[in-house]
Amino acid sequence: MTDTALQSAGVHYTVAVDDPHAHLWAVTVVIDHPAPRQRLSLPVWIPGSYLVREFAQHLQELRADADAKAVPVRSLDKNHWEVVLPADTRRLTVRYRVYAFDRSVRTAYLDAQRGFFNPTSLCLRVHGREAEPHRLTLQPTAHTAGWRAATALPPVGAAPARAQRQRRTRAVLPWASGDGFATYHARDYDELADHPVEMGTLWVGDFSVRGVPHRLVLSGAVPAGADTERLLRDAARVCEAAIALWHGPHDPPPFDRYLFLLHLTPGGYGGLEHARSTALIAAPGDLPLSPLPHAPADAALPEGYVTLLGLIAHEYFHAWNVKRLRPRELARIDYDRENHTTLLWFFEGFTSYYDELLLVRAGLIDANTFLQRLAKTINQVRETPGRWIQSVAQASWDAWIRYYRPHENTPNATISYYAKGALVALCVDLTLRREGHTTLDEVMRALWQRCAGGPMGEADLRAVLRRLGRRAYDAELDAWVHGTGELPLRDVLTAHGVRWSETPAPLAQQLGVRVDEGPGGLRLRQVLRGSAAEAAGLAAGDEWLAVERDGAVWRVVRLDDVALHARGLAPEAPLTVWMARAGRVLRGQLRWPAPATVVTLQADLGAGAHAPWAPAAASASLTPP
Repeated sequence: MTDTALQSAGVHYTVAVDDPHAHLWAVTVVIDHPAPRQRLSLPVWIPGSYLVREFAQHLQELRADADAKAVPVRSLDKNHWEVVLPADTRRLTVRYRVYAFDRSVRTAYLDAQRGFFNPTSLCLRVHGREAEPHRLTLQPTAHTAGWRAATALPPVGAAPARAQRQRRTRAVLPWASGDGFATYHARDYDELADHPVEMGTLWVGDFSVRGVPHRLVLSGAVPAGADTERLLRDAARVCEAAIALWHGPHDPPPFDRYLFLLHLTPGGYGGLEHARSTALIAAPGDLPLSPLPHAPADAALPEGYVTLLGLIAHEYFHAWNVKRLRPRELARIDYDRENHTTLLWFFEGFTSYYDELLLVRAGLIDANTFLQRLAKTINQVRETPGRWIQSVAQASWDAWIRYYRPHENTPNATISYYAKGALVALCVDLTLRREGHTTLDEVMRALWQRCAGGPMGEADLRAVLRRLGRRAYDAELDAWVHGTGELPLRDVLTAHGVRWSETPAPLAQQLGVRVDEGPGGLRLRQVLRGSAAEAAGLAAGDEWLAVERDGAVWRVVRLDDVALHARGLAPEAPLTVWMARAGRVLRGQLRWPAPATVVTLQADLGAGAHAPWAPAAASASLTPP
């Protein structure tokens, strides 16, 4: 397809801020030469977030004109509509509004300070035309005075970045000039749907990695004193480490531009991957701050900032692992229903293994910081009884009904394909390294080459492991991925110079409860299967009122109160507990549990020189665009 053909489209969307206080976007779709019975639909989910979210619930006031004359729109089901048109209609114009008040990265949001949307929430699919070029115009209004808009879609009229590189010029970046309110083009509906849009009062910074323009956009509550230049430098190092893993020391990434959209809001955390961008949410306090005078130059990074850099690394790694090297079942997206795969343990779990490992390789954290955070993942999995019930392959398949719909029984019935998938990746990598023939890095690169950067299945992974590892790894994958037994974590870690220790666990873990503590008292959020709390009759939703010992009843409002009044109890000694449930006060007998432990890890670099977290020389420098 020529660039001229690409930038002329028969489907053209115009999106404008309609009423920010009512949180309403105005959308117009113009379709040249529509079908006589033109069907339209809105996706029910967004790729990367495996839940049917029913975006059509927020669409309202849908109406249509055929060559400027009103025509009726008929609803076919929850997210499909049909317009029956007069003969020889040349242009169909569809108008509607969309309510947007979801602060997540998955849908759409609008108020007087900020606008954000994924096209899957706003842009109707025009049936029969999905494979044709599409245009999107971001239209300024009085409400957007002083705002900027940002998206990774190329603006109409801009030369593709790949052509600029071929001409060896650096003249034009693939971003819209001015405030970003412009017209953009996409090759098809899939490409349009994969490009979120942010607008508001934005901070914008640019950097280049291997000649590819990268842009970082901050919106929301950017704190005074934020060290944005540090954030740019560190993001560039993360990007370079990721590209080096996939392509070696010289080759560019498989995209011609990349955009980070980072919204800052108190308590925020999350991200959603796209092929040329990512939408991120973080807390303002997670940003790095400009150093104070006389601050030590080698001070460790704050934990919140490490978490933010790990999020950046995770979503950037997804530009390869799930957006291009993707499950075969998702080679073509069906926007109308669930798209099941058993491979999220690979695409999310292996990405979770690499996200903070990339921070080590970028020189941003050391091996022990990585291992401390790895220990948290190990303890999270060990504290989840559902790991005995569900394999990570089944958890991947059930993501649509389980992962995004957590409830009080979730930890008892399911396992996170993020957390356990990361530990499967660790076991695979350390097993390969111990046997001395290959590494998981080489396996990932070989998968990329084998599948031409496209769809893959579990059979591809098994074949690459067999070829590079010089033996079959079917038994390991059958047990670790499709089974529910323990992973050989201690064995593989100690073989790579890691000191594995176990220390006393917090009381909540020993009792088998997850609680909310506050002015309303001590309330049980979850009670874990097989725990002392479950055996005592405690249940999720109960308010734990008191404990009774030696004839005295003591009010408890925190777990520390329980520990105080149970001090000195031997394992299996009885403790009477009082709880409130559904308006009744109940009593149960708690058998004090035997001590439980949590894992701590520490690196011995002298014994782990070939570990994946060993210091690496590779790093990136910030270069001007």
